[in-house]
Amino acid sequence: MIVLKATQEQILASLQSVAGIVERRHTLPILANVLLRKTGNDVQLTTSDLEIQIRTQASLGGDRGNFSTTVGARKLMDILRSMPSNQTVSLESNQNKLLLKSGKSRFTLQTLPAEDFPLVQESPNFAPAFSVPQKTLKALLQQVSFSMAVHDIRYYLNGIFFVAEGKQLSLVATDGHRLAYTSALLELEVPKQEVILSRKTVLELLRLLSDKDGDIHMQFAINQARFSFDGKEFVTKLVEGKFPDYNRVIPKSHKNSFTLGKSALLTCLQRIAILTTDKFKGVRINLEPGVLRVASNNAEQEEAVDELEVDYSGDSIEIGFNVTYLIDVLVNMNEDMVRIDLADSNSSVLVTIPENAFFKYVVMPMRI
Repeated sequence: MIVLKATQEQILASLQSVAGIVERRHTLPILANVLLRKTGNDVQLTTSDLEIQIRTQASLGGDRGNFSTTVGARKLMDILRSMPSNQTVSLESNQNKLLLKSGKSRFTLQTLPAEDFPLVQESPNFAPAFSVPQKTLKALLQQVSFSMAVHDIRYYLNGIFFVAEGKQLSLVATDGHRLAYTSALLELEVPKQEVILSRKTVLELLRLLSDKDGDIHMQFAINQARFSFDGKEFVTKLVEGKFPDYNRVIPKSHKNSFTLGKSALLTCLQRIAILTTDKFKGVRINLEPGVLRVASNNAEQEEAVDELEVDYSGDSIEIGFNVTYLIDVLVNMNEDMVRIDLADSNSSVLVTIPENAFFKYVVMPMRI
């Protein structure tokens, strides 16, 4: 049976939309495979890592009928990538193998039975779905994802906190040293829902979400989230645990503030960061009326100093920061201007966008 027959471009696009979560090495060999399920003219492609499951459906030609098998996802993707995009590719079932034909190329691929593929057990109790434009969710994720912890023992920090309440969707990420908060308005009111999405889920959503028009539909259960967009269904296990009270972390009444161009501050920090080391990323910031001075030094007794003119008339403050934390937020901002609020040398700093109440970034000072 010819399972599918289409151009390399069509097959590869469908495979790439589900193969991002597939690990090359896994304790269960079948999890390195993609489940192909043919029903009539349509082929459903499913991948899983036991915590995340992604499914898409496409019409990719071939013979009509019902058939299912699993085949190595990464291997199949590597073969397809090596071929011209307009070349016709076919996959034929041949006993316990799949025969891939394209031009004069032939590949015989080993398969594993479809019934052995461990599908994620979906929750029967999802809350009502709500929608936001894909590009809105992608922008929100980009604004906070860099602040996620990576391998923190406090596992609930290794992801993003989603809060949907009323007509507002808020996203928060923190690694304990900095915190990023952003939000957007929903079209319809939703009951309060709070979930923590894992780091892998967030990175996969960022890879798959489009900047084009089109909505993403979201549903949350006690231990699962489900996302539907562009013909894909994405089900993921949620991170269990209680996320910190982020409202207590965001400063409310810092008395000193100034606004300056984002690109000028970013290039200044990137220059000064050159003389920091991988082990110590600290920079010293001196703020005085009219002047922002940034300095760094290293173990080789080298020093970098740079100055920016700022419209500032508050207290003189000397404060230290991990320069990476400041560069990260500026790189992920699309706006031209940035506002910075400070209290003193020992308090956290609030970074916001002028005339935008939806984004807040808090960074803790460090001792230099």
